[in-house]
Amino acid sequence: MTVPQFSRPGAIDLSALRKPAAPPRQPGVSGAAGSYAFDVVGEASLRTDVVEKSMSVVVLVSFWSAQVPASAEINATLSTLADEFAGRFLFARVDVGAQPELASALGIPQVPLVVAALRGQLAPLIQEALPEAEMRLLVDQVLQAAAANGIAGVADPVAAAPAGGAVADDVDAEPLSRYPEAEDALLSGDLDAAIEGYSAALQAAPGDPEATVGLARAQLLKRTSGTDPAAARAAAQADPDDVSAQTLVADIDLLDGRVDDAFTRLIELVRRTSGDDRDAARRHLVEMFAVVGDGEPQVVRARQRLASALY
Repeated sequence: MTVPQFSRPGAIDLSALRKPAAPPRQPGVSGAAGSYAFDVVGEASLRTDVVEKSMSVVVLVSFWSAQVPASAEINATLSTLADEFAGRFLFARVDVGAQPELASALGIPQVPLVVAALRGQLAPLIQEALPEAEMRLLVDQVLQAAAANGIAGVADPVAAAPAGGAVADDVDAEPLSRYPEAEDALLSGDLDAAIEGYSAALQAAPGDPEATVGLARAQLLKRTSGTDPAAARAAAQADPDDVSAQTLVADIDLLDGRVDDAFTRLIELVRRTSGDDRDAARRHLVEMFAVVGDGEPQVVRARQRLASALY
């Protein structure tokens, strides 16, 4: 299964909907259960509840119709997974039967259709119901790709919990980050400011997990800014033991969501090199682990492979 590329051609650009800004509204709740699921009603809702939130957290959007049973099945599965992932993504539903104008404006060809919203773009994911286990794997891959692109926010619940929990007043009521200025700089593309902000945070609190991850992501984006991927890959192919060339392509792979490819490239580089080159490759790989998340299965496996390569 291929991890979606959020900047690929064909993604639906929603950035124009960000202005003019509309007053915040509470996400609606449909009949489907789920503390992290809500209904999109109209363009203003799309702008505030999907586009704006997609700047810091993954939002999966289901275009569905009551006349298509498969779409209702998809909604039920994703609502369940949204609770299971506990805010690592939000799940939005758009009833195209009730809002044909919105579906038409976005160029939605048919239902069911599930897309991933990140930084104001919708990238198509699936057009059919999948088993829950397969859907869970797809969601996990989307989240890994998003993390590699600096989107790793965790949302508060937007709906009453199935067991009768309280309704969240607003998912944005409290900052998702303890370093909002650095995070805002990262999300806006001001990488120098983000690096400065997270570096300052680490000076004040050495080893702070959030600042460590934030700095690693900002540095990753800084290293790959303006890079020609084809030229970088050609240079890496021409000199397999050039640490700078190989780490750059590994960074590009990570940003493309090809996490295993990025890890494998550097693990094999560690096997082939020695001395300062080997240490540089190892340190770069460890930084990439922080970007993806130390608890992710791919990182756990890669750490084991790295240990084998080193010893």
